[in-house]
Amino acid sequence: MPNPIDLVFYLLLGGALGALGGLFGIGGGLIAIPVLALFFGLNQQHAQGTALVMVMPNVLVGLWDYARRGDVDRRVAILLGACAVSFTFVGAWYATHVAGPGLRFGFAGFVAAIALVFAYRAVRAKAAGPGTPRLAWEWTAVVGALGGVLSGLFSVGGAVFAVPMLSMLFGYTQTEAQGLSLALVAPGTLVGIATYALSSDVDWGIGIPLAIGGTACVHFGVGLAHRLPERTLQLLFCGLLVVTSIALFAKP
Repeated sequence: MPNPIDLVFYLLLGGALGALGGLFGIGGGLIAIPVLALFFGLNQQHAQGTALVMVMPNVLVGLWDYARRGDVDRRVAILLGACAVSFTFVGAWYATHVAGPGLRFGFAGFVAAIALVFAYRAVRAKAAGPGTPRLAWEWTAVVGALGGVLSGLFSVGGAVFAVPMLSMLFGYTQTEAQGLSLALVAPGTLVGIATYALSSDVDWGIGIPLAIGGTACVHFGVGLAHRLPERTLQLLFCGLLVVTSIALFAKP
């Protein structure tokens, strides 16, 4: 159990991470993982497992906020979640059996690649404008399956992967893609937490206060996401990914 000063710090940090998670539709885990690894000394698996404790309630609150604003196509959300949940265990099981540094570098490379996709998307959107052809909604099942594996492997990989894929391939707006990405990861977070916990890769004393603080603040981020211009939100997301990737590569 953390002492009172640490507890307050975890609550405040969780609030900040929850707001950012709501803003970008990722539940806050993308930021929490490098923070826990870089500043709290947790190895990559332990950081990912602990971040999942915070992510679960943040994802549920964020999904509710996006849905009530009309950003969630229910049939797609159900398909994404159903396809993702069975594959999350595969990724989480593998993650708990991979050496920490290798997994961290893999995660950093994955985030950097997604940042490049987002940068390309923002530039292309400016040059070409709207009108990108949409794939049939049933193909989102593939996004769900791949996102499930990545969610288990990197804790938050599914949401980060799903947002650009749903935007680029299916023509969803940034906020619609973010809402659907939360639907993808929501059921799998329980599977992920259970898998990491069974491998003793969860610090409950840190994760629970982070979750409480994040749940209280995630709706502020969702509200801000709906007030920002589409292109601005995309570029901010890209910048977040770049900073996260650099921090993970730079860790000794």
